[in-house]
Amino acid sequence: MYVVVQVRGVVNCRKEIKDTLKMLRLHHINHCVLVPDTPAYLGMIRKVKDYVAYGEVDPEMLATILQTRGRLTGNGKLTDEYVKENSGFEDIAAFTQALCAGEAAIEDIPGLKPVLRLHPPRKGFRSIKRTYQQGGALGNYGSDINALLYRMR
Repeated sequence: MYVVVQVRGVVNCRKEIKDTLKMLRLHHINHCVLVPDTPAYLGMIRKVKDYVAYGEVDPEMLATILQTRGRLTGNGKLTDEYVKENSGFEDIAAFTQALCAGEAAIEDIPGLKPVLRLHPPRKGFRSIKRTYQQGGALGNYGSDINALLYRMR
């Protein structure tokens, strides 16, 4: 399971990159989506790597993000009680374990919005014009994406 966060805006970028971001449901800066580890999604992520930060998310961090930023239809908060009543999972932690293992999908919880609107990172981004390997904020973080998500919770 990959998490993709849009870091840069799309002013003056190519149309195919805008279209790919739209297909990923990333319409604004600091929005986040969860995508499965499939070749189609990996190709889309590679195409927009200069505008997003991405990496493999831990179930514990995903549970924290869903508890703080998960929204339902009508802008209600996602709670353990809602998950228990409307799905086959006991709580958000059990749902995130299944989600990271590939046994569940976001659509398994009815009314859960697929896009998470995150807070800008505390202490800010590093340079949004350089890759993560060069000391910036773009591209593949690997498992270090969890530190960025913690700052954006």
